[in-house]
Amino acid sequence: MSTGSDADTGVRPAQPPAAAEAPAAAGGPRRSGLGFARRVRTLRTVGFALGFLAVGSVLHQNGAHALVWTLLVANAFVWPQVAYALAVRSAQPYRAEFGNLLVDSAMGGVWIALMAFNLLPSVLLAAMLSMDKLSVGGVRLLARGALALVAACLVAAAFTGFELRPATTMLTIVACLPLLVAYPLAVGMATYRLSRSIRDQNRTLAERSRIDGLSGVLNRGHWEEVVSNEFQRFCRTGHPVSLLMIDIDHFKQINDRHGHPVGDQVIRNVAALLRETLRGPDTVGRYGGEEFGIVLPDTDAHGAFVIAERIRERVAGAPLARERDIRGTVSIGIAEADVALSDVGEWIVRADRALYRAKALGRNRTVRADAAAEE
Repeated sequence: MSTGSDADTGVRPAQPPAAAEAPAAAGGPRRSGLGFARRVRTLRTVGFALGFLAVGSVLHQNGAHALVWTLLVANAFVWPQVAYALAVRSAQPYRAEFGNLLVDSAMGGVWIALMAFNLLPSVLLAAMLSMDKLSVGGVRLLARGALALVAACLVAAAFTGFELRPATTMLTIVACLPLLVAYPLAVGMATYRLSRSIRDQNRTLAERSRIDGLSGVLNRGHWEEVVSNEFQRFCRTGHPVSLLMIDIDHFKQINDRHGHPVGDQVIRNVAALLRETLRGPDTVGRYGGEEFGIVLPDTDAHGAFVIAERIRERVAGAPLARERDIRGTVSIGIAEADVALSDVGEWIVRADRALYRAKALGRNRTVRADAAAEE
């Protein structure tokens, strides 16, 4: 009978089989294993119910004994729930579910023998039971599943005297149609939902990889990508674009006096103030330590100075760590892109030099690169 495992979707489970061996205390592998078991139960329930029609049609024509019918009903409608319960109660749901998949294969072999090797349903069961093993565990699990199927088939066939009735009637062909048609549609829907979930997770992971964990703004690498793109756009179009390099004044003293947790809070609060002050197209990133960078598209040095002063005044007027009433200031360097720049690195260096000039002049001020060069 067809297994309804998540493997039928052609998508591997979220964790490899080895993940099932992780201690249950770890939490993560067990939770994902339980999710895998739930998906398996849904598809196994559908697959076995549809398989009941195919196998039952052959048993009806062959005049099967009542005990065989009892076994079929139990396998089709009781086993999927029992298998789920075994996985849920296990400390290692993945391992338990892989064992259940081997039971699926063994029972498939039994039904092939009890159907006297009726051609269409036998091939259908063997193909689906092979497909799920290959999808979940690769060639190794496929080989184990095939061994279980063949062994169980031979044992069952020995009890039936190796009876052989390969001819498939129209009744059996019709009874196989739901498994051939409806079940793949159910699998397709499960595949779509799982792939959409994976796509959303990948999008979330990609977004998180771009963000600095402490400040919540872009990390240095991704911020520099934005700066590079804006510099290339400037080279193509000539539209103005400016950089701000911002440093929290006397940050080392804050760390030494109040401790690193308070220093981290200051960084988070300054980053929040930057995000709140900037316009939609502007991009802020954490350049390193207590230093931030901002790229301002379609903004010349004069416009960048206005924005920088707005930032400086807002930081100076806001508490940076409320429980300690810590106040602070920032120094800001500005560099507008121009044709004399050889590359984006030189542009950042120019803004950084203006920042250092602002700190040298007493901090809590904004200095433009052109003004710094003139002094």
